[in-house]
Amino acid sequence: MTPSTWHARAVLPEWHRLVGGPGTPALFEVAMVEDLPEPARRWLLHAIAPGTPLWPSTELTMHGTIRLGAWRRFTATQVLAPPDGFIWVATAHVLGLPVVGYDRLSSGNATMRWRLLGVVPVVSAEGPDIARSAAGRLASEIVLAPTAYRGATWVAGDRPDTVVGIWHIGGKEQRVELHVGPRGEVRDVVIQRWGKPPGAPYGCYPFGVTVEAERTFDGITLPSVLRAGWWWGTDRQDEGEFFRAEITDAGRGCCPSEPTSTAGHET
Repeated sequence: MTPSTWHARAVLPEWHRLVGGPGTPALFEVAMVEDLPEPARRWLLHAIAPGTPLWPSTELTMHGTIRLGAWRRFTATQVLAPPDGFIWVATAHVLGLPVVGYDRLSSGNATMRWRLLGVVPVVSAEGPDIARSAAGRLASEIVLAPTAYRGATWVAGDRPDTVVGIWHIGGKEQRVELHVGPRGEVRDVVIQRWGKPPGAPYGCYPFGVTVEAERTFDGITLPSVLRAGWWWGTDRQDEGEFFRAEITDAGRGCCPSEPTSTAGHET
């Protein structure tokens, strides 16, 4: 058994729970979003083709670089089910050696487990701060699972072409702002996320995602090339950026039954 398979098996029951059962959900219709703020309608009509099943979860594959001191290559798979949870299982390389593990928020618990060569502990974290930070991450990733939009309340943003999704995750409110382009494409996502950026104590800080490209998978159009990090929209954005990724596949059943394991997101 390889280290990546070992880590995949550790989270496999929760992975399958988040994916959910085989039942067929409602099919998307234009009338379903008529009462939403205009930027939300614009986004969802662009992101979801009519007749697409409104699955509450999606599975993603991706690769990119993550900043762990220096920028390191990674590959990852993820199940995403807002507001219920997510599991991100990945492998990064530090000095040519694999760091494998996962970030998880599900069943009311949040954990980070990462090991060098699958043996030497690198990160092992859990607790209220980890859970609160993971909840902010989950809320911000709705743009990668637009068919789960009904889990949030949507209100007009303070700026033109923005809409705010309000989630209740782990007993706390999470407000995420989407900036929507003229075609309905997501341009930016910003949230005041609980976390601990390098050199700072735990607190709420600007966290965001900038979308550089999008791609359509089985009737669903998602951000496919993106950058993310702390201090988004401030003069410290370059300092806070730690994640760059390309989504290469998305949908139910697109990922292996034992998701191959990258290094964890900073929290």
